[in-house]
Amino acid sequence: MKIFKSALLVAAAAIITSCGGGVAPIISTPIANIDTLPLKVAPLTESQTKKWGAFDLLRDTIPGMSVDRAYNEILSKRTGQKVIVAVIDSGIDIEHEDLKNIIWTNPKEIAGNGIDDDKNGYVDDIHGWNFLGDIVAENMEYVRIIKKLKPKYEGKTDSSIGASDRAEFAMYQQAMAEYEKDAQEAMANQARYEQILSQVKPAHAAITKKLGKADYTTKDLNAITNASEEEQQQIASLTQMLSFGGSVPEVIEQLEGGIEYFGGRLDSHFSMTSNFRSVLGDNPEDINDKYYGNNDVDGPDPKKEDAKHGTHVAGIIAAQRNNGIGMDGVANNVEIMVVRAVPDGDEYDKDIALAIRYAVDNGAKVINTSFGKYYSPHPEWVWDAIKYASSKDVLIVNAAGNEGINLDAKQVYPNDQEGTGAEMGDTFITIGALNYKYGSELVATFSNFGKSNVDAFAPGVKIWSSTPLNTYEYLQGTSMASPAVAGVAAVVRSQYPNLSAKQVKQILMNSGLSSNSPVILGGDPSNQDNFSNISKSGKMVNLYNALIMADKMSK
Repeated sequence: MKIFKSALLVAAAAIITSCGGGVAPIISTPIANIDTLPLKVAPLTESQTKKWGAFDLLRDTIPGMSVDRAYNEILSKRTGQKVIVAVIDSGIDIEHEDLKNIIWTNPKEIAGNGIDDDKNGYVDDIHGWNFLGDIVAENMEYVRIIKKLKPKYEGKTDSSIGASDRAEFAMYQQAMAEYEKDAQEAMANQARYEQILSQVKPAHAAITKKLGKADYTTKDLNAITNASEEEQQQIASLTQMLSFGGSVPEVIEQLEGGIEYFGGRLDSHFSMTSNFRSVLGDNPEDINDKYYGNNDVDGPDPKKEDAKHGTHVAGIIAAQRNNGIGMDGVANNVEIMVVRAVPDGDEYDKDIALAIRYAVDNGAKVINTSFGKYYSPHPEWVWDAIKYASSKDVLIVNAAGNEGINLDAKQVYPNDQEGTGAEMGDTFITIGALNYKYGSELVATFSNFGKSNVDAFAPGVKIWSSTPLNTYEYLQGTSMASPAVAGVAAVVRSQYPNLSAKQVKQILMNSGLSSNSPVILGGDPSNQDNFSNISKSGKMVNLYNALIMADKMSK
């Protein structure tokens, strides 16, 4: 991959000029080494936490993307062009108060007439397409592999397998090992949570009655005198619970949520009997069987709970700015195309490949892919779609994953390397997650990393964004870091439409802020490396500097 020279020193003297006329010169952040910045000691306020990803490291000592500074100093007198950003995800609440005005509408379709007006094979695809139909839950990919291969390999040993089947048999064995580990862990966790809950609920009821209130504190518990032996046990248990949450009712809610989560995984992710795909009526083994699903892009749940992830992602990219409600997305001049292809479980390679092609064919210039898995029966379908996007000048922004591992040692899908280590194009960028703590804890404890397989980092811890039914929540993950970068990419493509997707990727990687300081990886203090050595660029994506480099490159 061709790398442009790092821009921090060069950009310090760069001048932004408007596409349509002169504006006051803007000087880039004049920092050659951000390691000299003081660390922020004071905790973030609630208002700071809700928008920390937009802050400027120089001015706020918070490792955001300088979004507010970019709008105030560079973009205030600019308009730019509309850019379509496709969000391939779990669905989006297109009626959300902060999103409804920025949802893409297919200009070639007439809503509700039941006719494929644009003749693309998808009837009434007004705001995008739903490749999952009414599916919400799904198996993990390794469970699907086991179901498919078990009749062929159950009870077999290595010595009984012919040379032509050895790779497939090895995959089957690996899938079985993964399934047994994860399913046992889910059962154990569910049982543990149930046991804790069975002790906490009666203890909470008894102490609530004794104190006359349910929102007691540790101080209240310590003030209880003449406690019986049973009450002493209850007080000890509840004191421990208060170390996990602000109140015991809050902890009870968390325990009940955990039981539901692990039970749900056992019923869906690890189910060996359920065939979730049967309702679609397609053949998941045939990539040419393209026309299935429906146009219900927020999914089948009336409460839209299954669309939470996608709605949150969409808000990070482009929630309507300066409308006085909710929050501000990174990008203005954006329309969000909704492509539902990611269930609660592992996505199908076929759905992702067709979703990418749908987005490209319908005008998306940026695609966000906040999902991933470690098994892929048909990676070639997705690789071909990625190549297709690259050939059509479309940038794909991809989440690195949340297992805290080195992706140079373990392959995750989707990727753009075909297992060879060499990139198939320059329009696919993989993003790790930053924490709001500048210093050794800069990298999110959960974030994957990799000198070859992660390209850059962006804010991904405790991110405030839109959730269904006009609500807002904090979520975190590389799923949140990826759309932050997709938003930056959309701004650059809006302001400098003459730049190619390949150039935009180079700008995102080379204009960011770098650090040579050691950071903790995977949440393990014994595992550290210099920040500059855990991604290909060694940088944090920064909108302010990206615009300056884009201006220079566009000349």
